[in-house]
Amino acid sequence: MKLPSIPLFTDTFTAETVHLSNEQVGIYIRLLCFAWTKNAKPFKEKDAMRICQCRTKDCELRVMEVLTEFFIINKKGDDFIFTHKRITKEYEYLQKYYVNKSESGKRGALKRWNGANSETMAPIPSPIPIPKNNNNNFDIFWDNLSNKKGSKKMAKVKYEKECKDQDPIQLAKIFNYYSGKIKDKTFIPHVATWINQRRFEDEDVKLDPKKATFITKLDDGREFKVIGDFGNYFEILLDGQKWYKHKFKNDEPLKKDI
Repeated sequence: MKLPSIPLFTDTFTAETVHLSNEQVGIYIRLLCFAWTKNAKPFKEKDAMRICQCRTKDCELRVMEVLTEFFIINKKGDDFIFTHKRITKEYEYLQKYYVNKSESGKRGALKRWNGANSETMAPIPSPIPIPKNNNNNFDIFWDNLSNKKGSKKMAKVKYEKECKDQDPIQLAKIFNYYSGKIKDKTFIPHVATWINQRRFEDEDVKLDPKKATFITKLDDGREFKVIGDFGNYFEILLDGQKWYKHKFKNDEPLKKDI
């Protein structure tokens, strides 16, 4: 691992170099930095001379004075090699520190991913439920209409605003029942208007659409089928013909028209 910065303990450095000349201090700093960049590994005498840019015997003498006082000297073959005790110690310490930190980070990440540390981790939030797709509901509603009057686009806008909690098929049956009671089809309101006015909540359309067409009996026992609703009258189908029967006056005779 390459460590770009060198730890310099200024108090110790100042105390140890107070007797050196400015030139020797500069040489010492160059040698410390060189040893650090070489990962605290031993370096040769010629490398020291090169890094200090020595071109005279006097410069080489100054370098040797610093090396002799502050560095550990060993023999390797025909060459002398130098190491710095404090540089080596700090480099090894920081190497272990960063390696341990890296391994600790990996272990922590592994625990988080595997859920091993789930008791101490913040709970993972539950996903927000996706809202019901009202666009699809509108299509179901529109496809089941018997009279698709007016703008489909506007009907969709009003449906999404007013009918989020409505069953689309049941709502279509209510509209069909409502529009089926109107004789003159030009008076059937636009679907968007009907929804916007919430006409599906009106009293005269609260008949369950499933029962919008139902069978009952006259006093004489004949069965008839209710197929519409106009004000106070039911439109009924009797013996294959359409008649109108008063809702509340059972003794009133059937009418052919109202």
